[in-house]
Amino acid sequence: MIGWLNDAAFTVADKPVPWSDLLGQIASLATVWLALRRNLWAWPVQILGAALLIAANTSVHLGGSAMRNVVIIIAAGYGWWRWARGRRDAGEVQIRFGTAHERIALVALMAAGTVGFALLLEHTGISWAPWPDAYIFVGSVVAMLAQARGLFEFWLVWIAVDMVGVPLAVQHGLVFSGLVYGVFFVMCVAGLVDWWNRSRRYRDNGAARGADRHLEGATA
Repeated sequence: MIGWLNDAAFTVADKPVPWSDLLGQIASLATVWLALRRNLWAWPVQILGAALLIAANTSVHLGGSAMRNVVIIIAAGYGWWRWARGRRDAGEVQIRFGTAHERIALVALMAAGTVGFALLLEHTGISWAPWPDAYIFVGSVVAMLAQARGLFEFWLVWIAVDMVGVPLAVQHGLVFSGLVYGVFFVMCVAGLVDWWNRSRRYRDNGAARGADRHLEGATA
């Protein structure tokens, strides 16, 4: 019933662009734009895009990327819940800079996860490019977990993922995906700047409120 998803919508550089790739990447672009605006709809749109990209990746035997999108759906559900709870409790999605421990944890999780998953892909043979495939898979999950917690650093992780995602997608025939990854990169830089400024304001406002409470306690 969904076989049409892998029919070609059009071609780019003599490479067919399946409907699943086209619609999934459009949803992914919308996800980045909504995340930049801290809009709760970023999560359900990401779930839809990931479901479409599962079909696109399995059609070109990128098993790791297909599995990545399954996990992305699960992680998006978690992020949706966290952001909804944050908006209910604080009236908005709170964002901030990660602590030193959180940053170390993100790097360690990305490094260890990439090695472990790449070895799994090599053993099972379900991916043509196990190491970059694993890197993109783990990096995407780490970025989403950081995004769910409102950490500014999630933009840095997405940028790192995009730098590998572009050549990998093009190499395996998903030319449209490679072009979209390039657009992702530009949008991620814009998000990085926006969340940097917002996180700094939240930090400064929090420090000012803390100083006021300290002054009130000293004069009481």
